[in-house]
Amino acid sequence: MRKFKDVNDLVNELKPDYPVYCVRPESIKKSIKFFKDNFPGSVLYAVKTNPSEFIIKQIISNGIKNFDVASLNEIKLIRKIKDDANLYFMHTVKSKESITSAYFDFGVKNFALDNKDELQKILEATNQAKDLNLYVRIAISNEHAEIDLSRKFGALPSEALGLVRLCKQHSKKLGISFHVGSQCMHKISYSKGIKEINNIIRKTKIVPDVINIGGGFPSIYPDLNPEPLINYINEIKKSLENLKIEKLPKIICEPGRAIVAESGSTIVKVILRKKQNLYINDGTYGSLFDAGVPNFVFPSRMITNGRFLSKKLTSFSFFGPTCDSLDFMKGPFLLPNNIKEGDYIELGQLGAYGLTFRTSFNGFYSDKIFELQDKPILSLYENSNKVNYLVA
Repeated sequence: MRKFKDVNDLVNELKPDYPVYCVRPESIKKSIKFFKDNFPGSVLYAVKTNPSEFIIKQIISNGIKNFDVASLNEIKLIRKIKDDANLYFMHTVKSKESITSAYFDFGVKNFALDNKDELQKILEATNQAKDLNLYVRIAISNEHAEIDLSRKFGALPSEALGLVRLCKQHSKKLGISFHVGSQCMHKISYSKGIKEINNIIRKTKIVPDVINIGGGFPSIYPDLNPEPLINYINEIKKSLENLKIEKLPKIICEPGRAIVAESGSTIVKVILRKKQNLYINDGTYGSLFDAGVPNFVFPSRMITNGRFLSKKLTSFSFFGPTCDSLDFMKGPFLLPNNIKEGDYIELGQLGAYGLTFRTSFNGFYSDKIFELQDKPILSLYENSNKVNYLVA
């Protein structure tokens, strides 16, 4: 992969007419170090967040050997890169065929579920295997998350008790897990999840071998500025201490966004300006999906490329290159008022889900990826980064 010192060097040399995706390995190194130094247990990388082979190799090189996988293709990907990685099939709804292949072809022993039918499916697909590690996912409130996952996944408290008892009979190791939702903006969500696990332990008299805190750890965006991640970790530690059990189970978590969001950005070119609407060469069918319906406001900056930048900032919305009117990103994206056709913009925090959601709709697709050695626009791991100037 070709390297550049920074975005200015890249644009000055390539002058690309296509969207360019940029990765910053140093950002991954910093985020992984934070979790390894502070989280009170093992860290699983959520592969769905960014399944790029380059990114996966960076994550492995920084000491992560456990992976949260959600499909057979993700299992195959990780096994191809690191055949001795520890894989956790944490999607609670899986086809029988994928379970069979995961277990017999790829040696996966860790499976999540949230209902009795899924348990029966796992047992049948593995020929009643005796070495399964089963994780019961319980439903908890996702009220503080930007993307709510609670409607789709998780056993209700009334169902979880019987499911935990049943899984205890069929598992080598029993786990209980929860997920606070994607981009969780309040640490209290984790303490509520752990409290719910405590209720299950108290009512069933069963202490799990593993507690899975799940993912949901946030990144930073112009309009979403979470408190320091260390506060989340301290809240988790305090809540675990309140379990009041003789021996604390193994603790694991599944960060994705917090690991890779800052490492990725996309450089786009302005094709047309209509007042406060900019037509750009990437959009919601490309790497900017989350800027559409979820309406994430990505940090933005105009790349100088030798141009004078107006000190006056204006709020813009974006239209992507496709024929679909849904290819719209409301923003607001604050950029110099004198921006025009032919100018370049860098959009940050796209290490999470940027590459994942790309399509080739209307023939608009770019696989150009380059490595940068500069710092991301925003960071939870850099004290010097400021947010206020980017917010409309």
